[in-house]
Amino acid sequence: MKKYRADLHTHTVLSPCGDLEMSPVNIVQKAKERGIDILGITDHNSTLHAPLIKELAAKEGIMVLMGAEVTTKEEAHCLCFFEDEDKLSEFQEYLNQHLPKIPNDENKFGYQVVVNEKEEIVDEIECLLISGLNQSIEKIESKVHELNGLFIPAHINKMMNSIISQLGFLPPDLNVDALELSHHVTKEEFLKKNKYLSKYSFIKSSDAHYVENIGNAWTNFFMEDLSFEEVRKALRSEEGRKIEIEE
Repeated sequence: MKKYRADLHTHTVLSPCGDLEMSPVNIVQKAKERGIDILGITDHNSTLHAPLIKELAAKEGIMVLMGAEVTTKEEAHCLCFFEDEDKLSEFQEYLNQHLPKIPNDENKFGYQVVVNEKEEIVDEIECLLISGLNQSIEKIESKVHELNGLFIPAHINKMMNSIISQLGFLPPDLNVDALELSHHVTKEEFLKKNKYLSKYSFIKSSDAHYVENIGNAWTNFFMEDLSFEEVRKALRSEEGRKIEIEE
Protein backbone atom coordinates (compact mmCIF):
# COMPACT_ATOMS: atom_id res chain seq x y z
CA MET A 1 0.00 0.00 0.00
CA LYS A 2 1.11 3.55 -0.69
CA LYS A 3 1.03 6.24 1.98
CA TYR A 4 -0.90 9.44 1.24
CA ARG A 5 -1.14 12.57 3.40
CA ALA A 6 -4.70 13.91 3.65
CA ASP A 7 -6.10 17.18 5.02
CA LEU A 8 -9.85 16.79 4.61
CA HIS A 9 -11.15 20.05 6.09
CA THR A 10 -10.33 23.22 4.17
CA HIS A 11 -12.36 26.39 3.72
CA THR A 12 -12.09 28.83 0.82
CA VAL A 13 -12.88 32.49 0.37
CA LEU A 14 -16.48 31.37 -0.22
CA SER A 15 -16.93 30.66 3.49
CA PRO A 16 -17.68 33.94 5.29
CA CYS A 17 -15.08 33.00 7.89
CA GLY A 18 -12.51 32.11 5.21
CA ASP A 19 -9.68 34.57 4.63
CA LEU A 20 -9.74 36.50 1.36
CA GLU A 21 -6.41 34.89 0.46
CA MET A 22 -8.08 31.45 0.38
CA SER A 23 -8.49 31.40 -3.38
CA PRO A 24 -8.46 28.12 -5.32
CA VAL A 25 -5.00 28.85 -6.74
CA ASN A 26 -3.49 29.75 -3.37
CA ILE A 27 -5.02 26.71 -1.68
CA VAL A 28 -3.59 24.31 -4.25
CA GLN A 29 -0.16 25.95 -4.13
CA LYS A 30 0.03 25.71 -0.35
CA ALA A 31 -1.25 22.11 -0.33
CA LYS A 32 1.53 21.20 -2.75
CA GLU A 33 4.11 22.96 -0.57
CA ARG A 34 2.89 21.05 2.50
CA GLY A 35 3.02 17.67 0.77
CA ILE A 36 -0.73 17.10 0.85
CA ASP A 37 -1.87 14.29 -1.47
CA ILE A 38 -5.61 14.41 -0.66
CA LEU A 39 -7.39 17.69 0.02
CA GLY A 40 -10.97 18.03 1.25
CA ILE A 41 -12.79 21.22 0.19
CA THR A 42 -15.43 21.94 2.79
CA ASP A 43 -16.97 25.39 2.66
CA HIS A 44 -19.89 26.06 4.96
CA ASN A 45 -23.09 24.72 3.37
CA SER A 46 -21.76 25.16 -0.16
CA THR A 47 -19.91 23.02 -2.71
CA LEU A 48 -19.41 25.69 -5.36
CA HIS A 49 -15.61 26.01 -5.21
CA ALA A 50 -14.85 22.30 -5.11
CA PRO A 51 -14.94 21.46 -8.86
CA LEU A 52 -12.47 24.21 -9.82
CA ILE A 53 -10.08 23.29 -7.03
CA LYS A 54 -10.29 19.64 -8.07
CA GLU A 55 -9.34 20.65 -11.62
CA LEU A 56 -6.42 22.81 -10.49
CA ALA A 57 -5.17 20.27 -7.96
CA ALA A 58 -5.19 17.42 -10.48
CA LYS A 59 -2.49 19.26 -12.43
CA GLU A 60 -0.30 19.03 -9.33
CA GLY A 61 -1.06 15.37 -8.65
CA ILE A 62 -3.32 16.20 -5.70
CA MET A 63 -6.67 14.45 -5.25
CA VAL A 64 -9.57 16.62 -4.09
CA LEU A 65 -12.54 15.32 -2.18
CA MET A 66 -15.40 17.61 -3.18
CA GLY A 67 -17.89 18.46 -0.51
CA ALA A 68 -19.06 20.84 2.18
CA GLU A 69 -19.10 21.36 5.92
CA VAL A 70 -22.80 21.18 6.61
CA THR A 71 -24.45 22.72 9.66
CA THR A 72 -27.35 20.62 10.87
CA LYS A 73 -30.57 21.75 12.50
CA GLU A 74 -28.91 20.95 15.82
CA GLU A 75 -25.98 23.30 14.90
CA ALA A 76 -23.57 20.38 14.56
CA HIS A 77 -20.96 20.52 11.79
CA CYS A 78 -20.46 17.53 9.46
CA LEU A 79 -18.11 16.94 6.54
CA CYS A 80 -19.88 15.55 3.47
CA PHE A 81 -18.00 14.35 0.37
CA PHE A 82 -19.06 13.12 -3.07
CA GLU A 83 -17.29 11.25 -5.82
CA ASP A 84 -18.39 13.17 -8.92
CA GLU A 85 -19.87 16.49 -9.96
CA ASP A 86 -23.32 15.03 -10.68
CA LYS A 87 -23.70 13.84 -7.08
CA LEU A 88 -22.13 17.09 -5.84
CA SER A 89 -24.59 19.15 -7.86
CA GLU A 90 -27.52 17.16 -6.53
CA PHE A 91 -26.32 17.75 -2.99
CA GLN A 92 -25.92 21.46 -3.71
CA GLU A 93 -29.59 21.57 -4.73
CA TYR A 94 -30.43 19.93 -1.41
CA LEU A 95 -28.41 22.59 0.42
CA ASN A 96 -30.12 25.38 -1.52
CA GLN A 97 -33.51 23.95 -0.68
CA HIS A 98 -32.90 23.65 3.07
CA LEU A 99 -30.65 26.62 3.89
CA PRO A 100 -32.65 29.42 5.57
CA LYS A 101 -32.95 32.56 3.46
CA ILE A 102 -31.13 34.81 5.92
CA PRO A 103 -29.20 37.62 4.17
CA ASN A 104 -25.47 37.73 4.82
CA ASP A 105 -24.12 40.78 6.63
CA GLU A 106 -20.66 41.22 5.10
CA ASN A 107 -19.53 43.63 7.81
CA LYS A 108 -20.42 41.13 10.54
CA PHE A 109 -19.69 37.74 8.99
CA GLY A 110 -17.44 38.38 5.97
CA TYR A 111 -17.67 38.04 2.21
CA GLN A 112 -19.10 34.97 0.45
CA VAL A 113 -17.62 35.09 -3.03
CA VAL A 114 -16.94 32.56 -5.76
CA VAL A 115 -13.78 33.26 -7.75
CA ASN A 116 -12.20 31.76 -10.85
CA GLU A 117 -8.62 30.59 -11.32
CA LYS A 118 -7.61 34.20 -12.11
CA GLU A 119 -9.01 35.21 -8.71
CA GLU A 120 -11.77 37.22 -10.36
CA ILE A 121 -15.12 37.29 -8.53
CA VAL A 122 -17.74 35.49 -10.60
CA ASP A 123 -20.54 35.21 -8.04
CA GLU A 124 -21.53 36.28 -4.54
CA ILE A 125 -23.84 34.25 -2.32
CA GLU A 126 -26.55 36.33 -0.65
CA CYS A 127 -27.82 33.85 1.97
CA LEU A 128 -25.72 33.48 5.12
CA LEU A 129 -23.86 30.22 4.65
CA ILE A 130 -23.09 29.56 8.33
CA SER A 131 -26.76 29.13 9.21
CA GLY A 132 -28.05 25.71 10.20
CA LEU A 133 -30.11 23.80 7.66
CA ASN A 134 -33.70 22.99 8.56
CA GLN A 135 -32.69 19.31 8.47
CA SER A 136 -31.70 17.00 11.32
CA ILE A 137 -28.33 15.31 11.39
CA GLU A 138 -30.05 11.99 10.64
CA LYS A 139 -31.73 13.39 7.51
CA ILE A 140 -28.49 14.92 6.25
CA GLU A 141 -26.57 11.70 6.85
CA SER A 142 -29.27 9.78 4.99
CA LYS A 143 -29.10 12.16 2.02
CA VAL A 144 -25.31 11.92 1.84
CA HIS A 145 -25.39 8.13 1.77
CA GLU A 146 -28.29 8.12 -0.68
CA LEU A 147 -25.82 9.88 -3.00
CA ASN A 148 -23.11 7.32 -2.13
CA GLY A 149 -21.10 9.97 -0.32
CA LEU A 150 -19.01 10.05 2.85
CA PHE A 151 -20.36 11.47 6.10
CA ILE A 152 -17.94 12.54 8.85
CA PRO A 153 -19.01 14.55 11.92
CA ALA A 154 -16.50 17.38 12.24
CA HIS A 155 -14.18 18.33 15.13
CA ILE A 156 -16.18 16.24 17.59
CA ASN A 157 -13.91 17.23 20.48
CA LYS A 158 -14.86 20.91 20.29
CA MET A 159 -17.15 22.61 22.78
CA MET A 160 -19.17 24.30 20.03
CA ASN A 161 -20.74 23.05 16.79
CA SER A 162 -19.73 19.43 17.29
CA ILE A 163 -22.12 16.52 17.47
CA ILE A 164 -21.09 15.88 21.08
CA SER A 165 -21.39 19.52 22.17
CA GLN A 166 -24.83 19.79 20.56
CA LEU A 167 -26.33 16.35 21.31
CA GLY A 168 -24.19 15.23 24.22
CA PHE A 169 -23.24 11.95 22.51
CA LEU A 170 -22.91 10.21 19.16
CA PRO A 171 -26.19 8.41 18.37
CA PRO A 172 -25.30 4.70 17.98
CA ASP A 173 -27.53 4.30 14.92
CA LEU A 174 -25.99 7.24 13.03
CA ASN A 175 -24.14 5.86 9.99
CA VAL A 176 -20.81 7.68 10.01
CA ASP A 177 -17.80 6.88 7.85
CA ALA A 178 -15.36 8.35 10.36
CA LEU A 179 -15.10 10.96 13.12
CA GLU A 180 -12.91 14.04 12.88
CA LEU A 181 -10.73 15.42 15.65
CA SER A 182 -9.20 18.89 15.65
CA HIS A 183 -5.48 19.39 16.21
CA HIS A 184 -6.17 20.49 19.80
CA VAL A 185 -6.43 16.93 21.15
CA THR A 186 -4.85 13.54 20.58
CA LYS A 187 -6.92 10.49 19.81
CA GLU A 188 -5.68 8.85 23.01
CA GLU A 189 -6.74 11.82 25.14
CA PHE A 190 -10.14 11.96 23.50
CA LEU A 191 -10.87 8.25 23.88
CA LYS A 192 -9.97 8.30 27.57
CA LYS A 193 -13.11 10.40 28.07
CA ASN A 194 -15.16 8.78 25.29
CA LYS A 195 -14.36 5.07 25.37
CA TYR A 196 -17.66 4.18 23.68
CA LEU A 197 -16.29 5.67 20.45
CA SER A 198 -13.24 3.38 20.28
CA LYS A 199 -14.72 1.29 17.45
CA TYR A 200 -14.86 4.22 15.03
CA SER A 201 -12.27 5.42 12.52
CA PHE A 202 -10.76 8.83 13.26
CA ILE A 203 -9.25 11.47 11.04
CA LYS A 204 -7.50 14.70 11.96
CA SER A 205 -7.65 17.81 9.78
CA SER A 206 -6.53 21.43 9.81
CA ASP A 207 -9.95 23.11 9.40
CA ALA A 208 -7.92 25.75 7.58
CA HIS A 209 -9.43 29.22 7.18
CA TYR A 210 -6.07 30.81 6.34
CA VAL A 211 -3.52 29.72 3.74
CA GLU A 212 -0.76 29.19 6.30
CA ASN A 213 -2.94 26.69 8.20
CA ILE A 214 -3.37 24.25 5.32
CA GLY A 215 -1.71 20.96 6.24
CA ASN A 216 -1.20 21.88 9.90
CA ALA A 217 -2.96 18.62 10.77
CA TRP A 218 -3.39 15.57 8.61
CA THR A 219 -4.24 11.88 8.39
CA ASN A 220 -2.15 9.23 6.65
CA PHE A 221 -4.11 7.03 4.25
CA PHE A 222 -2.62 3.70 3.21
CA MET A 223 -4.17 2.73 -0.13
CA GLU A 224 -3.34 1.32 -3.54
CA ASP A 225 -4.04 4.56 -5.40
CA LEU A 226 -5.81 7.91 -5.24
CA SER A 227 -9.51 7.28 -5.76
CA PHE A 228 -12.76 7.90 -3.93
CA GLU A 229 -13.40 4.20 -3.42
CA GLU A 230 -9.91 3.66 -2.04
CA VAL A 231 -10.56 6.47 0.46
CA ARG A 232 -13.81 4.79 1.45
CA LYS A 233 -12.06 1.44 1.95
CA ALA A 234 -9.31 3.06 4.01
CA LEU A 235 -11.85 4.72 6.31
CA ARG A 236 -13.46 1.30 6.79
CA SER A 237 -10.11 -0.55 7.14
CA GLU A 238 -11.11 -2.84 4.28
CA GLU A 239 -8.86 -5.10 2.18
CA GLY A 240 -5.65 -3.97 3.82
CA ARG A 241 -6.37 -0.27 3.50
CA LYS A 242 -6.18 1.82 6.67
CA ILE A 243 -5.74 5.29 8.10
CA GLU A 244 -3.51 6.64 10.85
CA ILE A 245 -3.70 10.04 12.51
CA GLU A 246 -0.42 11.95 12.49
CA GLU A 247 0.14 13.18 16.07
